[in-house]
Amino acid sequence: MLRRTGPEECRHVIESLGKVFEIDDQAKQDKLSNSERLSLHQTHSGPVMEELKTWMQAQLDQKKVEPNSSLGKAILYMMRHWEPLTLFLRIEGAPLHNNLCEQVLKRAILHRKNSLFFKTQRGAQMGDLFMSLIHTCQLCDSNPFEYLIALQIHHDDVADNPHLWMPWNFKDRIP
Repeated sequence: MLRRTGPEECRHVIESLGKVFEIDDQAKQDKLSNSERLSLHQTHSGPVMEELKTWMQAQLDQKKVEPNSSLGKAILYMMRHWEPLTLFLRIEGAPLHNNLCEQVLKRAILHRKNSLFFKTQRGAQMGDLFMSLIHTCQLCDSNPFEYLIALQIHHDDVADNPHLWMPWNFKDRIP
């Protein structure tokens, strides 16, 4: 539920983007293919995004928003990054957001903080190695514990063909 606080202009931007996310949620619920999702966005989200861009430009041109204000800076940021922000209208499968990237970055920052408590440089390097493996497994929908056990059990095969024992394909190798 959208809280009714803040300037009306902010609400307009948030509600416009909310419509686009609702359309994307519907595409996920309907389990549309990437090409069907692209077509849906081009048909329904494209006009919303075009209206938003026109509205933002008018806010600046008509001096309804001060460019140095927080909202003005946000509008200028969106206008400068319009092409990448609207890739979902041109490229099949392009995501609406980069939450996955942000989550990975947060994990890296958390690990960096935690690594301050390693006793030795070698311990910190091993921690980095294992955290990298664990995060890669999670991104590939593999269980990190199962992966590390499989590497130990099949260590000779791993040494001979390491490319066949990556977190995303190791399950194909287990009999």
